[in-house]
This record gives sequence, C-alpha cells and structure tokens, in this order.
Amino acid sequence: MSERIVVVGAALLDGDRLLAARRSAPPELAGRWELPGGKVEPGETPEDALARELHEELGIEAEPLTRVPGEWPLRSPYVLQVWTARLHPGSPQPKPLQDHDELRWLTPAEIWTVNWLDQDILAVREVAAMVGGEGAGAKPRPL
Repeated sequence: MSERIVVVGAALLDGDRLLAARRSAPPELAGRWELPGGKVEPGETPEDALARELHEELGIEAEPLTRVPGEWPLRSPYVLQVWTARLHPGSPQPKPLQDHDELRWLTPAEIWTVNWLDQDILAVREVAAMVGGEGAGAKPRPL
C-alpha cells in the first residue's frame, strides 16, 4: 500500500469573501474552479506548503490560519486538506501566475455561481458554512 500524499487547499478569505481560482491546466480540469494550493513536499508542514504554493501560484504572502474540518480523497494516493488563510498586510493582491487564468473573490451568496472541481465541492461546502450567508445552505451548480 502506498503512502498517502497530502494536497493542501487554501480557503483564502477577505472578510467573508472566498477566493476561487479557475484552472487553466491540465486540459481535463481547465475551466473549472478550485481552492488554490498544491502538494506538500517531503519535510514540509502542510501550513508551509500552503504558504509556498500561494506564493508560487498567486504571487502573494499569506498566513494559514485554521484547518477546515475534514479530509477529502482525490485520485489515489492523494488526499485534500484545506486551511483558512488570509493575506499578510502589505501583500500584493492575488494574480493568476501558474495553472490558473482567472481569480474571483466570491461573497457567500456567490459561492455556488462557479463550476467547482468535484473534489473541492465538499471542502467548499464546509468553508461556506464557516462564513455563513446563502452559500452555506445552497446547492452546487449542476454541470
């Protein structure tokens, strides 16, 4: 049995707004939305990996805050863990630098207006419940 590999996702918050990132690669994921992040490298903590990935993908300095309850299976051996995070004071605004072509700050009422990647839906539902508003009880948009 292979050891699991943790992929970290950021529920990057600005007040009650959540940052969503639209994938540009690989082709089978292009056009769908996700919580930005990536794989934890050997010797790295999930929090350090999250800060590194956000810098590489979005050009920002961010602080991981709290782990969102739950862990979601991805393609084996990967699992998704999500942390809330916020921009460091003085950090530039996020820009799509790597693997994304668009970013959106979504209010609770807008959370389900984008076509989330299937594997992110349960995590986004947890985050929506944390920030409250219409997003918490709304259903994901059908494909």
